[in-house]
Amino acid sequence: MSHKSGFVNILGNPNVGKSTIMNAMVGEKLSIITSKAQTTRHRIMGIVNGDDFQIVYSDTPGILKPKYKLQESMMNFVDAALTDADIILYVTDVKEQAPDDTGYLQKIRGTDIPVVVAVNKIDLSNQTELELVTSKWREIFPSSPVIPVSGLKNFNLDTLLNAVTSLLPAGEPFFPKDQLTDKYERFFASEIIREKILLNYQKEIPYCSEVEIESFQEEGNLVRIRALIHVTRDSQKGIIIGHKGEKLKKTGREARIDMEDFFGKKIFLELYVKVTKDWREKPLVLKRFGYR
Repeated sequence: MSHKSGFVNILGNPNVGKSTIMNAMVGEKLSIITSKAQTTRHRIMGIVNGDDFQIVYSDTPGILKPKYKLQESMMNFVDAALTDADIILYVTDVKEQAPDDTGYLQKIRGTDIPVVVAVNKIDLSNQTELELVTSKWREIFPSSPVIPVSGLKNFNLDTLLNAVTSLLPAGEPFFPKDQLTDKYERFFASEIIREKILLNYQKEIPYCSEVEIESFQEEGNLVRIRALIHVTRDSQKGIIIGHKGEKLKKTGREARIDMEDFFGKKIFLELYVKVTKDWREKPLVLKRFGYR
């Protein structure tokens, strides 16, 4: 039996559940998930292996019109995902009205890359509404399978997997069969902290914050991590820290618990807050943070 292998890049608008679907398909929490838009900032790979196939999923930031250089960098990841995909997994949901004010939907339709459409969050819908939504997407992508799923409830993901594997090109694995992702441990440590910032703070704070891992030292069953939370203004620093440091302690405590579960080791986490003015607009700083 010949082996199949390919890059399946996940695209879609913010908050449709791209990260939830990738995590469910991979079987590990690689992408952070919150109800806030712009949760995913980077392109994150998750690798799924079978005896005769390898799927390299790429979760990407939600498609948007950039307002500052950070968002431009985020859309660079989306642009790259449009050019190097063997298959595009386009994720929408039952509530989305399929606007194309960014032009990306037309770009996807204009490629010769096979597309699979996943209509997510069907647990929030009824049969009549679902039929209308899937019919609309079949009109937009007439040559593509349109598959209703619930990433949160793990519903119909086997059908989605079958649709993806049926379109994979023949080829040898791109990565070792036991490899799960292309990211390093430092990246996941920073993402876990950033997830807690998204969950614990409101308004502009999560969008003005970035996490930098200054040191990551493994000592047997213990990992010592020192992390900087960058914000753009002094007032944001005060909000992150909170009264008598309680807010920062809560964020650190929750991040440490999740890190211990993720890494399978005890974590000693030090969190500090630094004002880095206008970091979202500075190309050199963005490059240091892993954007391009």
